[in-house]
Amino acid sequence: MNTEKQVKKPDETPQERFKRLAAKRTNEVLRKLKVLGNCANRQAYEYSREDVSKIFGVIHQKVKEIEAKFQASSEENFKL
Repeated sequence: MNTEKQVKKPDETPQERFKRLAAKRTNEVLRKLKVLGNCANRQAYEYSREDVSKIFGVIHQKVKEIEAKFQASSEENFKL
């Protein structure tokens, strides 16, 4: 696993840190998805529609979970 240093840069705001890390991590995910796409080569690999459905089912579920984390953090909950 990638051991990304979590060192805060001097004078970096939380928003700047978010943008820096989110961009880096998003690009890493996109790169990995591109590599996964290489498995679509039928000359090199054999797979079924069920295999593909399982792969994208779990990917879609994880994306929904992560998206919910971002949405939940911006919602205001009622408190007494």
